Amino acid sequence: MSDHDFDFESQPGLPKPLPEGETLLWQGSPDSATLAREAFKANWVLGYLLVIAVWRASVAFADGGFTLSVAVFLPYLVLALAGFGIVRLLARASAKAAIYSITSHRVILRIGAALQVTWTVPFTKVASASLATRPTGTGTVALELVDGQHISYLALWPHLRPGFAKKVQPAFRCIPDAARVARILSDAAQTRVNEPVVSFTTSSPIAAE
Repeated sequence: MSDHDFDFESQPGLPKPLPEGETLLWQGSPDSATLAREAFKANWVLGYLLVIAVWRASVAFADGGFTLSVAVFLPYLVLALAGFGIVRLLARASAKAAIYSITSHRVILRIGAALQVTWTVPFTKVASASLATRPTGTGTVALELVDGQHISYLALWPHLRPGFAKKVQPAFRCIPDAARVARILSDAAQTRVNEPVVSFTTSSPIAAE
């Protein structure tokens, strides 16, 4: 299982040309809006900042009336919207930089907006997988690694299954049509190995980090 790979990409998302006999089955990226909401907690950030704005405005209203209240509220509102915008931009950059790939032999995650890193996970290093979907079809496909395999939480975030910090699970986070991608991965893994070591469990949406 490889990590850093700075070779020139012969194809987006693939650090090197695929060996003979290995084929690319699927590529995709996170949905930026969903990633902002679920991983970067954009809505929570906006809500928190708006609560502060309302609280400061209410204090100002008690001290100086409506005019002072509005004068205090507007700058805080601008800051709240700016903070929300920054989080959305960060999520968009992270989603745009990430390319997830499934080949006939392995899973590849090319991630990193500022510093690109490529993680390669052969099917033989995957113990099981999980699928969590939203009503829209967007979801997360997470991979549980076999014992002895470990990837740093910070090196993967946000491309991992939330809530599993001790045993990090790399994941195709917030991808459209996640169920179809899960089927492609399952079929490829079962074809590659002698027995289906990758078995999917479908769950309700993954809990927020």
